[in-house]
Parts: sequence; structure tokens; C-alpha cells
Amino acid sequence: MRGFLRRLTTAVVRHTRIRTGLRWKLSAAIALVGALVAVVLSLVVHNAARVSMLDNARDLADERILVAQRNYELSGRLNFPNAQIDDAALPAELRERVERGRRATYVSDRPGGATDIWAAVPLKDGHVMSLHTGFTDRSSDILQDLDQALVIGSIAVVLGGSALGVLIGGQLSRRLRKAAAAANQVAAGATDVRVRDAIGGVVRDETDDLARAVDAMTETLQQRLEAERRVTADIAHELRTPVTGLLTAAELLPPGRPTELVLDRAKAMRTLVEDVLEVARLDSASERAELQDLMLGQFVTRRVAARGGDVQVRVLHESAVTTDPRRLERVLFNLLTNAARHGRPPVEVTVEGRVVRVRDHGPGFPAGLLAEGPSRFRTGSADRAGRGHGLGLTIAAGQARVLGARLTFRNVRSPGAPEDAPAEGAVAVLWLPEHAPTNTGSYPMLPEGTGGGSTGGSTRGSTGGSTRGSGAGGKRG
Repeated sequence: MRGFLRRLTTAVVRHTRIRTGLRWKLSAAIALVGALVAVVLSLVVHNAARVSMLDNARDLADERILVAQRNYELSGRLNFPNAQIDDAALPAELRERVERGRRATYVSDRPGGATDIWAAVPLKDGHVMSLHTGFTDRSSDILQDLDQALVIGSIAVVLGGSALGVLIGGQLSRRLRKAAAAANQVAAGATDVRVRDAIGGVVRDETDDLARAVDAMTETLQQRLEAERRVTADIAHELRTPVTGLLTAAELLPPGRPTELVLDRAKAMRTLVEDVLEVARLDSASERAELQDLMLGQFVTRRVAARGGDVQVRVLHESAVTTDPRRLERVLFNLLTNAARHGRPPVEVTVEGRVVRVRDHGPGFPAGLLAEGPSRFRTGSADRAGRGHGLGLTIAAGQARVLGARLTFRNVRSPGAPEDAPAEGAVAVLWLPEHAPTNTGSYPMLPEGTGGGSTGGSTRGSTGGSTRGSGAGGKRG
């Protein structure tokens, strides 16, 4: 149940979490939009100012050509500065308009970038009077100052937008990271963690809606899983009495092959009921380790020897650990039973410090187990049908969590062999923690300067239920 909750919550986090760098993406987007707006506005303002100045220059040239025309008609002499009669450089378009009897102005750009202002008017004697001036230096200076101000303003807008994007994106990214961290804690089994409380803040936005939705989903899912766990535990508990009676009655049957078959199936049913009860207790997260100090290599050697079977034990490095010997034995026996049932001899157990490895030389673990971990009532392949109920590795993984340990699985292949090559064995590795969990399920905080290693004394904790010492048959999958 908890594994299903972890996978579902992890999937939600994977689809809703925004990766690191949101603040820079948002800053870049705001800066880009600000730069585009600033460029467009600068071009519009520059063109509008230039057109306005050119219009003023043309109006001034038009007024001046009228004054020059009046002076010429009154005095008969051309006495106005820059005024000419029938100028050969007069633009053709302007000449055509004037020849049609209209006074007109014209603006032309020379190759060097200078702007010429023309004004022309028809005279009574059929000639054309024109006035040629250039764009004044003062107007050019005004445009340059305007362009400089626009560039400075655009840079300020881009920088300000970038800073604003960093602030807004940083706040949003920080809230999303807190939400993702809280959701990961829920996926790891911290049922009291709520995403909405983790992100904090007083502003309601989409992040709050997401957090509330995840919290609601988590609570609903936990209620359903808890109800399912209770139903499973109640059914298994109710089955214990009739199964025990069935086993007792089977033992009273006369000797013979039918009696052996009935006893075998009755014992298998009792093992299944006990395993289901144990899984239900582990799913409830109420189990606590009863800690003792022991030498790991000696413990494993004695337990494997007492169990019997052709199992090789090697102690590469002895280590003192603080753990629950009963739960450690349960994990060890389940791993050995799984290796003996689904692997091939020789089965090897190696103890190196706080690490215990159980290896067989069989076909290896199925891909589903390596990707998702042990799953109850799933054997991994059809050829294992009828050979157990798939709870052995599930119980081993649950007991390892109670010990604060980590249980991993991998397949062994020859060096350089491709991933799709057949495995040459399977290895289950139990990593015991440096500091054992306390009776509250947490880990002790050592004072500063304390070195690593095992703690000095054993810590006793209450246990939520008993665990059977016999090794249950597990399935690789």
C-alpha cells in the first residue's frame, strides 16, 4: 500500500514540479518582451520626432519661398538668400508639380545621409523659383539627444524587467521547490506532512491551488489505503483461527499421501495468513525496532549455520551494529529463502562492515523488481507460478525500513556484457545505518565532534506487533 502511495505521489510531483531555473526563464522572457517594446517605441518616437521636424522645416521653407516670390515680383530682382530661378538641380517630381501651377515642397536624402528641403513656386513669367536648404544642425542634435535618451531608457527598462523577473520567478520557484520537497516527504512515508503548510505565504495563487489539490489527493488516498489495510488485516486475523483448526485436524488424519498433501496446503495457508498480517503491520508504520548491540559478522554466521543449507558465509570486515536482531534475522532468512527458491547454488552471504550481501547464481531478478522494487502477490514470471505468494521480499523490504536500513537489488553480469545479456546471478544488498532509529522512529542526533561508528549502548523501543522468525518464501517481483 505504501509503495503504491509512493509511486502515485512521485508521479504527481514529476508532472507538476517546475525545474530549477524558472526565475531566469521568467527574467529572460520579461527582458525580451521589454526589449522588443522598447525598440518598437524608440523607433516610433524617433520617426515621429523626425517627421515633425521635417514638417516644420517644410512649413518654414514654404513661408520663405512666398516671401522670396513677393520680393521678386515687387522689385524684379532675386534678392532672397538661397533662392534661384530655374535651378537645374531641382528634383523632377517637384518641377512637375510646379509646372502644373502649384506651390510645393519636397524632401530628399542625399547619399551621405544629409536631408535637403526644397520649396518651389511658379512665377508669372513662366519661370520657376526654388529655395534649397538643408536639415539644420540643431535639428540633428535634437534627434541625436532623443536617440540617446531612448537607448538609455530602453536599457533601463530591460534591466528593470530582468530584476523584476528574477524577484517574481524566484518567489514562485521557491514555493514550487518547497511544494516538491513536501510531496517527496509524503512519498517517502511522512503522512503528517502537508504541502500547503510547507509552502506558507499569505498570497493565494495557482501554487496554493496545486498544494491544496495534492493534499486533498494524499488524504483521500491515505484513507483508502488505510481502509484497505484494515480490511486485509481483519480478514487475515479472522482466518488464523479456522486455519489453525484446519491444520490441527489435518495432523489427526491417518498417515498417507492424502494427509501429507492436506498438511502441506494447510501449512502454506497458515504461512500466507501470517505473512499478510505482517505486511499489514508494516504498512501501518507502527512497528518499532527493539535495538541491541551485536557483532554483525558473528550474528550472520550463527544464524545461517543454524538455518542449515548449503550457504557460504564470508566476513570481510567485522563491525559492531545497533539493530533489532529478530527483524535482521527475518530479512536475512527471507533473502536466503528467495535465493534458494529462485536462484541456483552456490548461495553466498558476504558481510563487509555494515553491509550484508546475499548472492545466488541464478537467472537474476526480473526487470520489474529492479525498476519498482518488491511487489506483493507478483512473482515476476510465469514459471514461478505456484511457488510462493510473492511476499518474502516485500516483508524483507518492510522490515529493513523499520531497521532504518536500505535494501537494494541488482543482477550480476560479466564485465563489458551488454544490458540485455542474460544475468549470471542476483545480489540483494542490505545496508544497515550508522545510527539506528530510536523508539520514535527517528534517528539520534550526535553532539558535534562525535565520530562515526556504532552507538555505545542499546536503545529499547516498543514494538507494534510480533514478527515470526521463520523465513517466508518470497518471490522476485
